[in-house]
Amino acid sequence: MTFKDFNFEQQLTDGLFSMGFDNPTPIQEQAIPLIQNNRDIIACAQTGTGKTAAYLLPVINKIIKSPCDYINTLIIAPTRELAIQIDEALEGFAYFTSVNSIAVYGGNNGISFEQEKKALSQGANIIIATPGRLIAHLNMGYVKINKLEHLILDEADRMLDMGFSDDINKIINYLPKKRQTLLFSATMPSKIRGLAKTILNNPEQISIAVSKPAEGVDQSAYVLYDAQKLRLITEILKGKSLESIIIFASTKENVKKLEKELLRAGINISAIHSDLEQATRNEVLRDFRNKKLQALVATDILSRGIDIDSISLVVNYDVPNDAEDYIHRVGRTARAATTGFAITFINPSDQRKFKKIEDLIGSEIKKAELPTSFGAVPEYNPEKQEVKPGFKSFRNGKKSFDTK
Repeated sequence: MTFKDFNFEQQLTDGLFSMGFDNPTPIQEQAIPLIQNNRDIIACAQTGTGKTAAYLLPVINKIIKSPCDYINTLIIAPTRELAIQIDEALEGFAYFTSVNSIAVYGGNNGISFEQEKKALSQGANIIIATPGRLIAHLNMGYVKINKLEHLILDEADRMLDMGFSDDINKIINYLPKKRQTLLFSATMPSKIRGLAKTILNNPEQISIAVSKPAEGVDQSAYVLYDAQKLRLITEILKGKSLESIIIFASTKENVKKLEKELLRAGINISAIHSDLEQATRNEVLRDFRNKKLQALVATDILSRGIDIDSISLVVNYDVPNDAEDYIHRVGRTARAATTGFAITFINPSDQRKFKKIEDLIGSEIKKAELPTSFGAVPEYNPEKQEVKPGFKSFRNGKKSFDTK
């Protein structure tokens, strides 16, 4: 099957071919015809499978066929980075068309807010927004959204995990009841199914390769102590020809410390986390995409929705708290049928969390051996989790003193 089989308008087809798009991915192949037929859908597919194009292309095509001067489509995304990424993809697909869009998100200056206000009151075709920023505009009373035809929730599970449930319901109350609603999610927990029942109308369901890393990812792990992590990550990166590396740490403090230490070791690296101004975050991502940086160290803000091509290596410096987050972190590499590597560092207190990851993906991840020069390493025995004397295991980043 090729994109020609969807009978898109020529302007859209020209944009696709100029970007090198020839054949649809499975999620695109299944979702696009349903969206063209005005069906509500609930789609579950892992990161990197082409979900963004699956909903953007048919919506753009509809607007080409029936031009409008009002807000036709609202896309809600959990983070600023994802909203920007969707808008950039849309600009590429719609390059030869008159379809226009704007990304609406917090952290910008007053000029950006005025641009958003103008688009929301005078009618950009497609609005891509984070929940909090959109509600700020809605509360001011000038948003003209009464003619909306499409509502799209991207990374819906992530939005609920981040506590946006009430915000989403508030936004939906502003929308016309007669609309097409598309819900895309990387996972399908019960709370997502509950949301789908309240906002979708007799939806078609699509499920593609749930909870499995891309087959092109070569996964491995090191069992080690925290004190050995910095030396290992330095040796992995220093002097190697690897480029486009993402290192995930669980806290902003670890991210900042890692950036400082790796810069000192001569690694061309930058950090990205929520303490940075949006303009700085955009600049770091742009430099990384343009290969000006060898590596990024980040919190999970980057684990979903950011489409950066040719990631060669993902390192989980800390095991993610949720097994599903491992899928999203590792999904940064081996995108679109490419190959890549993922390495995870497992300290004694994270062994049970890592075992849950192995249970989720249905296979054991190979454990690589540290060089003998690193000294003693812990045994991998998640059923008997090692805890330092006098302390219970770490939970939520805090110590609980064992009074026994």
